Amino acid sequence: MGFGHLRLVAPRFADVLTLPETVAFASGAQDVLQAAQVAPDLPSAVADCGLTVALSARVRDFGPALHTPDWLPQLAQRSAQQGRRVAFVFGSERYGLSNADVYRCDALLSIPANPAYTSLNLAQAVQVIAWEWRKAVGVHTVQPAQAQAIAATAGEVEGMLAHVEQALRALEVLDPDAPRKLLPRLQRLASRAELSREEVQILRGVCAAILRKVPSR
Repeated sequence: MGFGHLRLVAPRFADVLTLPETVAFASGAQDVLQAAQVAPDLPSAVADCGLTVALSARVRDFGPALHTPDWLPQLAQRSAQQGRRVAFVFGSERYGLSNADVYRCDALLSIPANPAYTSLNLAQAVQVIAWEWRKAVGVHTVQPAQAQAIAATAGEVEGMLAHVEQALRALEVLDPDAPRKLLPRLQRLASRAELSREEVQILRGVCAAILRKVPSR
């Protein structure tokens, strides 16, 4: 279990990775910059990851469970045992990390700070979590158990939830004009279940059977 790549989601400047200012700030870490990737949206960026953790000082209603960095060793051990890649999602709370993005994540991580100054500089937050994660990964190098079920990726779970939404609309359980909080709650349910790839396929098979029996509305 190691460290992955930096992935930027819909950056303001398409050529951000080659801008002179970017290259200057990456002094001594050009390898990280060269390996960085650009994704059009968050689901694309984390599609191959099994667990996604959003960083925020603000708790959302119906949002994912809130943790502090003390939880990271436990997360490192669990993800190593299950063979799941972990993605940490950072963004400006004002215009870069929407509620919808946070709802897509499996957990919410908050760095304890002075209550009068809860929002940290984004670069500082990244540095703190990178250091804490490095320590956690260094301690927990657990090998996956034999015959361990293959964990579903975030992209596979996202596809399953879209399929579930389609089936619920066909059954008229979900009103597309007034979905309320059903979909975020289903997202949380899927996150807690830590579904395997086989389980996702089973649920999608159920949705497919529903859609064959019930005309889509």
